[in-house]
Amino acid sequence: MELIVAGNREDLVKARRAGTVALVPTMGALHEGHRSLIRQARVRADQVVVSIFVNPLQFSPNEDFSRYPRTFDSDLDACRAEGVDVVFHPAVEDMYAPDRQIAVSSGEMGRIVEGAARPGHFDGMLTVVLKLFNLVQPDLAVFGQKDAQQLALIRRMVADFDLPIEILGSPTVREPDGLALSSRNRFLSEDDRRPALALSRALRAGAARLTPSEIRRTAMAVLDEAGPGLEVDYLALVDPATFTEVSESYEGLAVLAVAARVGSTRLIDNVTLTLNPA
Repeated sequence: MELIVAGNREDLVKARRAGTVALVPTMGALHEGHRSLIRQARVRADQVVVSIFVNPLQFSPNEDFSRYPRTFDSDLDACRAEGVDVVFHPAVEDMYAPDRQIAVSSGEMGRIVEGAARPGHFDGMLTVVLKLFNLVQPDLAVFGQKDAQQLALIRRMVADFDLPIEILGSPTVREPDGLALSSRNRFLSEDDRRPALALSRALRAGAARLTPSEIRRTAMAVLDEAGPGLEVDYLALVDPATFTEVSESYEGLAVLAVAARVGSTRLIDNVTLTLNPA
């Protein structure tokens, strides 16, 4: 079946078929990580919708909204290759009215860790995701684990708003050298990649330790060794459901998350681990 490109609600209604619908929300510049989300959706649903929309609400004035890569033609090629049924590619004016007043609040959970580094980011993210859910009406949606706090907040929004949507998380896909795939990786020069690799190296080193204090200390030591080419925003060991920092006596799953700048490019990464105090 030929790929359908929809630009508004009416187009989506016309494209809807019988059966289950999976949504894969993206901002475009699709890479192998996005394609892995699409494949997971393809297995689970009768119809796969990929949204491609660079959402201005989740960028602050000093962030890279205008610079964010836009590669729509190659994105369509990737969607065709993965058997996507519908690409939803709305214009900003079709998503947000000029007099828009109501937005989703991400609450306290959206103001810590990544939310502290990017104030307002998660409010904008949740607002567009809720709009996409309302427009597409999916039975399930697939998100990457690389954006672990985003995934946790979306699950919380679905629970708090009683949305009848199953949220699936998909493992982080990495480049051969360990760098987590990101649309922003294309901005890294050869010289930038060396300090950038400290993120995944720090996560691996921290995850090999046993206690929260050892995990944090070991991971931060690796980041410090990267030198002035790496500007760390945060390193956090958190409860994956709330993103609050875990205590020394914490047991169960935890997320070790890091964000840093390399030159003009900001990168995030994380790893999930299990803490079992003696």
